[in-house]
Amino acid sequence: MITTSGLTKVYQSRGREVTALDGVDLHVREGEVYGVIGQSGAGKSSLIRCVNLLERPTSGTVTVAGQDLTALAGRGRRAGKELRQARSRIGMVFQHFNLLDSRTVRDNVELPLEILGISGQARTRKALELLDLVGLADKAKAYPGQLSGGQKQRVGIARALAGDPKVLLSDEATSALDPETTRSILQLLRDLNQELGLTVLLITHEMDVVKTVCDSAALMRKGRIVEAGTVGELLATPGSELAHTLFPVGGSPSAPDRTVVDVTFHGEAAARPVISQLSRTYNIDISILGAAMDTVGGKQIGRMRIELPGGFEENVVPIGFLREQGLQAEVVDGGPADATDIPAQTPAPLTEEVAK
Repeated sequence: MITTSGLTKVYQSRGREVTALDGVDLHVREGEVYGVIGQSGAGKSSLIRCVNLLERPTSGTVTVAGQDLTALAGRGRRAGKELRQARSRIGMVFQHFNLLDSRTVRDNVELPLEILGISGQARTRKALELLDLVGLADKAKAYPGQLSGGQKQRVGIARALAGDPKVLLSDEATSALDPETTRSILQLLRDLNQELGLTVLLITHEMDVVKTVCDSAALMRKGRIVEAGTVGELLATPGSELAHTLFPVGGSPSAPDRTVVDVTFHGEAAARPVISQLSRTYNIDISILGAAMDTVGGKQIGRMRIELPGGFEENVVPIGFLREQGLQAEVVDGGPADATDIPAQTPAPLTEEVAK
């Protein structure tokens, strides 16, 4: 649904060039919620503003719903008719709401419809439908100054949906809100994604946003995407920065002759007592050094750092057992650099003594 290829944006600042985007390749599938995360200055906002060409890329292409927007941009500073039409199918939600204080809530939602030349009655009907959709049907005649931050953002979302877009862009839409309101806005975005079939691209610096609502994610640093994939894929990737940040676990070995392993649970494996089964199967004592568990996209996912007695060579089979159970097992201490190549193992049969 959204594809960028070799996207570059260079700004001129005080006589020098500043590269905000450096060859960004991004692919957002139709119907998914995709999060781009990174620290301030990583290039996130430049990226999302280039997706709808509010910022013209220096080079590269942007394709939305099969249409190359960069080919419509032309050479002038003002957007031409074709680009304006293409933008009307892309909704945008801003961090600071950008509502007009002199207009009522209904009038704010009607604004893009006025620009599109929709008649008065049709505008009003559409605006009221959208306000009902975002849970603000009773606030149509209120003014922005009478609303809470969460309510203002709901108005902003309703306004972004006025043109019946297939794509919704969210630029730090929850960063100015308290945690409870953030959760309600994220749930609204997920509901709209599922109910309307919206593809949502959201920019954030909050890892909880990715954890709560995203199907896929990308990590940006210094204008580049350094890691990207579905949340499930990232969690199953050894050494993934996003996985470690989503579910941070800590803990150091208690003695030199120990092997420390980070285990990632997702899918059906998250509900099975795999660690206790490992302990019984191989008659070993396992220490849990740290753990983090949460629900991502409606599925339970978690990470656990465990300590196994003995060095790496003594634990090749137990680690293989964990992988045979569908878990990602990454040796973080006590093993060789290439410990990810351990094959999965069929569990050893229980001995009579262990079975007792």
